[in-house]
Amino acid sequence: MTGGERIIEANGVPLCVETTGDPADPAVLLIHGASASLLWWDRELCERIAGGGRFVIRYDSRDTGRSVSYPPGRPGYRLTDLADDALGILDALGVDRAHLVGRSNGGATALVAGVDHPERVASLTFVGTTTGDPDLPPMEPEVSAAMGGQPDPADRAATVEHVVALLRAFAGPSGVGDGFDADEVRRLAEWDVERSTDIAAALTNHFRIEFDGPRRGGFAELTAPVLVVHGDRDPVFPLPHGRAVQAAIPGADLLVLADTGHDLPRRRHAEFVAALLRHTDP
Repeated sequence: MTGGERIIEANGVPLCVETTGDPADPAVLLIHGASASLLWWDRELCERIAGGGRFVIRYDSRDTGRSVSYPPGRPGYRLTDLADDALGILDALGVDRAHLVGRSNGGATALVAGVDHPERVASLTFVGTTTGDPDLPPMEPEVSAAMGGQPDPADRAATVEHVVALLRAFAGPSGVGDGFDADEVRRLAEWDVERSTDIAAALTNHFRIEFDGPRRGGFAELTAPVLVVHGDRDPVFPLPHGRAVQAAIPGADLLVLADTGHDLPRRRHAEFVAALLRHTDP
């Protein structure tokens, strides 16, 4: 089912993509958040979605994984460029329209694509994202502390442990028990550090970009069907952020994942995939 990683030219830059499923099926483009390469879309999750009759695309956005990289602290792109990258991937794969799934800060990329290029977007799903309203609850102190220090990128072991600690904090109190698999996260973090063009750029540059879109408005201008998915114990964007996204979009549906943080743990895959397949049913 998996097409394997490959580098394609999209929007004028080299990006690494991997596909799962039949290209004849409706396409689902998975857009992850800040600093996250395609590895952080769980492969088992991709296979579940593809098994429901979808053509799943995951990719390394700029400054993550094997895609184009820029000097740490000096990203040569803006938010609208990331949205154009997503559409460029669809172009390169011969996909006219796709169902976009934006996770965490990847929701901003999906929002720009959905508002500014509605003809390319069949539906949108926002996972653990936010409207950015300053009146919404702040992230938990444990997350702020985990995000605060940057490891020496030359020290691979320290960088891996930084990523593990950050994702443990993202899982929140729901991840303290059986919800957080430290060994699996460490394995993926080691793989991520190994395959990244520049891990220092991956850890910094997405937090330095200009949020210059959407050009035509905001959440209220979305015309495609929208599903909002949010963990009820999200420590990064607490649940009121997800409710605010739903309230900002006429007709949006909301799925609250019980006992879930700022992640998509495997124990929630079946529930998430079932909702996504219903939402993207042609």
